[in-house]
Amino acid sequence: MANARRSPNLPIQAFSTLPSSPQTLPSEAVLDALKMMLIGASLNEVLTSVTRLIEAHSEGMLCSIFLLDEDGLHLRYGVAANLPQAYQAATDGVCIGPNVGSCGAAAYLRQPVFISDMLSHPNWEGFRDVVLQSGLRAAWSTPILSHDGKVLGTFCMYYREVRQPVMDEIQLIDYASRIAAIAIERKRAEEKLRQDEREFRQLIDFLPQHVLVLDKEGFLLQANQVMLDYNGHTLEEMQGAGTDERVKRDLHPDDLERVRDERRRGFSSRVPFEIEKRMLGKDGRYRWFLFRYKPLLNEQGGVTRWFATATDIDDRKRAEERMRNENLALREEIDRSSMYEEIVGSSNTLRVVLQHVAKVAPTDSTVLILGETGTGKELIARAIHKRSKRSAGAFIRVNCVAIPSSLIASELFGHEKGAFTGALQRRLGRFELADGGTIFLDEIGDLPADTQNALLRVLQEREFERVGGTQTIRVNVRVIAATNRDLGAAVASGSFREDLFYRLNVFPIDVPSLRERADDITLLVEYLVARSAKRAGKKIRHIEKATLDLFKAYTWPGNIRELQNVVERAVILCEGDTLSVDESWFKHDTPRSPGTTQSLPTSPFNQEREMIEAALRESRGRIAGPFGAATKLGIPRQTLDSKIAALGIDKYRFKT
Repeated sequence: MANARRSPNLPIQAFSTLPSSPQTLPSEAVLDALKMMLIGASLNEVLTSVTRLIEAHSEGMLCSIFLLDEDGLHLRYGVAANLPQAYQAATDGVCIGPNVGSCGAAAYLRQPVFISDMLSHPNWEGFRDVVLQSGLRAAWSTPILSHDGKVLGTFCMYYREVRQPVMDEIQLIDYASRIAAIAIERKRAEEKLRQDEREFRQLIDFLPQHVLVLDKEGFLLQANQVMLDYNGHTLEEMQGAGTDERVKRDLHPDDLERVRDERRRGFSSRVPFEIEKRMLGKDGRYRWFLFRYKPLLNEQGGVTRWFATATDIDDRKRAEERMRNENLALREEIDRSSMYEEIVGSSNTLRVVLQHVAKVAPTDSTVLILGETGTGKELIARAIHKRSKRSAGAFIRVNCVAIPSSLIASELFGHEKGAFTGALQRRLGRFELADGGTIFLDEIGDLPADTQNALLRVLQEREFERVGGTQTIRVNVRVIAATNRDLGAAVASGSFREDLFYRLNVFPIDVPSLRERADDITLLVEYLVARSAKRAGKKIRHIEKATLDLFKAYTWPGNIRELQNVVERAVILCEGDTLSVDESWFKHDTPRSPGTTQSLPTSPFNQEREMIEAALRESRGRIAGPFGAATKLGIPRQTLDSKIAALGIDKYRFKT
C-alpha cells in the first residue's frame, strides 16, 4: 500500500540506537513524569501525563495507551482523553492479531506498526465507518514492553490527515512507550506487593499464635489480629516502647522484672531466644505464653527486625503447677506415713549421727554414708537432702549394684539417640534429672571402673557428656554416696579408684548397726507395730514382754530392715490387740562363730557355684531375710543376686 507502511522489521529496541534529534522529550517533562511515579500518583494520572507530554510536541496529535488484559488477548484503554468517544467505544476490548488495526497488530507482532491512511488500509476494514465518523486518518502504534520483553500494552499517535512518521517522531513514540512501560511495571509491582501483603496479613491473622514484628530495639511495629483480639487493644495503642504503666498493665506483676531482664539480654544477643510470661487478656485474666524471638540480620550481621510468635501454654503451665502441688502433697504424705523422715531412736550413737546430719545438711559438701545393709543409709541421705538448701529440688536415688554394668553409664549420664542398640531416642540421665537437687548413689562400692572415671570428672568439674554425645552438659548437683563395703580395702585391692574415694570421703557418716543401738529397739518396735497395724487395718495396743525380750536379745544381722520384716509378719498373724512372736523365728539366727561363716571371694568358679546352690537349697530358694541364702553365706543380698545372675543359677528351682 502506498499510503500506509509497517515499520521496518526491527525490534523496538533498535530505535534506541538512532541518532538524537532536536525533537526529544524535555528533561523537565521526563522528570515530572518520574516524580509522579515516585510520589505515588495513580497509574491513570501518570499515563495521562505521558500522553499530554507527547501531544504537546505536535499540533493536532492525539495519543492513547492500551493495556493488555490478563488473558493476553484483548486491549483495554488505559488513557485516551482526547479520542472521540465513538471511536473508543468501537475499539475498546479489541482482540490482538496481525491484521487488527495498528495497536492490535503491534501487540501481536511485538514491533511498531505505522499506518499512514487508516481508511485505505485493510487492517481497518472492520472499523472504517467509525474511523470516517471520527475524522482520524493516520495511526502509529508501538508495543509497550516490560523489562523482560512481555507485552504490557501499546502506545499510539493519531493524526487527522494522511501522514508518515519521520525518524524524530519514531524516536519520540519510542521514548513515550519506554516511560509508559516504567510506569505500568512500577504500579503493577506496587499492586502485587500490596496484594502479597494483604494475603500474607490474612495468613498471619489466620494463625492461632500471636505474631509480632519488632524493630531492632524491640519496639512493636506489627501484630496480627489474634494478638489484638486477645488483649483488646488497637495496633496504635500497642506500638512503640509504650509507657511503664502500659507494660505493668499487660504483664503479670510477678513476671515484670524477670521479663525485662530476659528481654534486654535477648535483644542484645542477636540470636534467637525464648521467654515465658503471663499476659493480661481483655477478659481481665492472665494466661501463660511462650514468646519465641528470631532476628532478621543484614549482610553485616546487624539486626534489622525481630520476628516473634507467642504460643498459649497456659494449660501446660497449670498442669505443671498441679503436678508440683501433687508432688509436694505426696512428699508431705510420705514424710508423715513412712520412715523417710521418721528416724526413730534416742541412743547416744544415733544422736551423734543426727548431729552430723544437722551440721552437714546446709552445706553442699559431698557425703559418704557407711554402714551395714539395712541400717537406714538412704534414710540418712534423705534427711540430709530435706534439711538442705536443695530440699525443693529433686532427690534422685541410684542403686549402682542393681543396674547392669553395661548400662550404668547410660543410667547416670543419659544417652543420645542411636548411641547403642535399642537407643531409639535421647534419654536424660540421673545426673541431669537431679540438676538443682541431690543424687544418692547407693552401693557406690560396686561401681564399674570405667564409670568411676566419669563420676570422678562430675565430682571435679560438675560436667559430663551423654553416652554417644559430644555436647558438654553442666549440672549443679549435690552427691551423697553410700556403701556397706570397706572402700579402704577396695582401694588397696585396686578395685576402687583412690582419687574417687577421697572425692567422696569429704564428710563420712557411720550409721550404727541395730545391735550397736539396742536401746532404740523398744522405740523402733512400737513405731513399726503402729505403722504396720494401721496399714493392715488392725488395732494393736500391747506388745508382749517376752516378745520385746526376744527382740532385744536377737543380734539382727539384717538390721532395721530385718526388724521391719519380722514386725510386719507378726502384725499379719496377730489376731487380737496384743502382739507376740514365735521364738522359733529366731532360733536359726544365733550369731555364727567365724569358723561357721562361709566365704566366697576366693572360691574357684565351680566351688563358688556349689556353695551358692547349697545355700539356696537349704534356704529353699529364699535370698534375703534371717533364713535367706545371703545370710547363710555372710554376704549382702545384692552381691548374691549379682553372682546368681553371673553364674546362670536358676534360683526358682530351689523353691518348695
